[in-house]
Amino acid sequence: MIPVRGFEGRVVAVLGLGRSGLSAARGLREGGADVLCWDDNPATRAAAIAEGFESRDLAQSGGFDGVDWLVVSPGIAHLYPVANPAVAAAWEAGVPVDNDIGLFFRSLGSGAWDEYDQPPKVVAVTGSNGKSTTSALIHHILTEAGRESQLAGNIGRGVLDIDPPGDGGVVVLELSSYQTDLARALTPDLAVFTNLSPDHLDRHGGMGGYFAAKRRLFAEGAPDRCIVGVDEPEGRFLANQLMEAREDARVIRVSSGTRLGGPGWDVFARKGFLSETRKGRQVASIDLRSVRGLPGAHNHQNACAAYATARALMLPPKVIEAALHSFEGLPHRSQIVAEVGGVRYVNDSKATNVDATLKALQAFPRIRWVCGGLMKDGGLGGLAAGLPNVVKAYVIGREAATFALGLPGVDAQVCTDMATAVAHASAEARDGEVVLLAPAAASFDQYDNFEQRGTDFASCVRAALDM
Repeated sequence: MIPVRGFEGRVVAVLGLGRSGLSAARGLREGGADVLCWDDNPATRAAAIAEGFESRDLAQSGGFDGVDWLVVSPGIAHLYPVANPAVAAAWEAGVPVDNDIGLFFRSLGSGAWDEYDQPPKVVAVTGSNGKSTTSALIHHILTEAGRESQLAGNIGRGVLDIDPPGDGGVVVLELSSYQTDLARALTPDLAVFTNLSPDHLDRHGGMGGYFAAKRRLFAEGAPDRCIVGVDEPEGRFLANQLMEAREDARVIRVSSGTRLGGPGWDVFARKGFLSETRKGRQVASIDLRSVRGLPGAHNHQNACAAYATARALMLPPKVIEAALHSFEGLPHRSQIVAEVGGVRYVNDSKATNVDATLKALQAFPRIRWVCGGLMKDGGLGGLAAGLPNVVKAYVIGREAATFALGLPGVDAQVCTDMATAVAHASAEARDGEVVLLAPAAASFDQYDNFEQRGTDFASCVRAALDM
């Protein structure tokens, strides 16, 4: 655990007692703070009380009497579409609002670091799509190279649950826009921006607010080195803003599909080959086509970002290449769950928006596509470039019929439930095809989360194949 520093003897309130909130409460108590907790869920409150925490409804009159600081869990809105009543009450009471990421960065360093040969480093990864895979891949490369590494944040453990890093240790954090938006301290050594596509727009008041939340990691954190995906205008803008000159090697540009050139430091993938260039000259190359755990151009972008990060941490290309080949991928993200009779079954349940789903559709040439769920704003028009790869769609969810109407020119069967969709897809699939779950929709109409949906897909595949 990372004890939270700077609040000894002060009263800190924690709003939201999920994984990150309860972790923050424990870290605050370990650091000497007096902690008050609140969650609207009675069962969650009871669990915190069982650990000895005091509970107080912060939104009630006098809820912030004597409180010095408020820590808010990432799932709780603090501005758009409307501030949580407890957050608004904190503003009125003049109580500063922070989150566990801010506490982590202000508390990570310790006096023991003065005795280390190599001070620990923090790598922070953000973006719309691919940040989980990129973070896990960086962690995997470091581990395979024999470097101490811990994975936390929006993936793995809560940031304050990790062990204090040792000599030369690396902490890899996946950070969502909910986390970067509110943190009062953001000071990673290396920061990674994967890409940007519309998502969580209601929470950030539109696309500009969403990008601004991501940009805070770079503008306010002042990392020593930035790895920036430049396949969207926002990434190109960000890279340009961070550069002091064309040859500024503190910014490593990353692309999937575009050959980058110039006097700086670039990593890009084209036609399945990763290239690293410096000062306009290629210094390393890796054939990604045989890397089984990273199929498709979107995963090649993840590979480029992870490779660039590992190179910035002084790892040699051959070590990185070997680690790429041993990476098995993450559950629910282009995860191969079975391969029978020449048919591959891929679980990409995390593809909850149109952009992520388009990249999944473009990763395979002949697809039996399981899709649908709780549709998001913006429609399905952005999938058009990937639809030629679809042999047939099998649509699930309460809005299955409406979803199917949004797929012009696609042979679409309304199945409603996962078992029916997988049964039909597996029965009709032929050698060389892929049965792909890439929903292009949220899961909440039928499942608690995308993980539960992906797990159900895998179970239905095993049942259909009698495995």
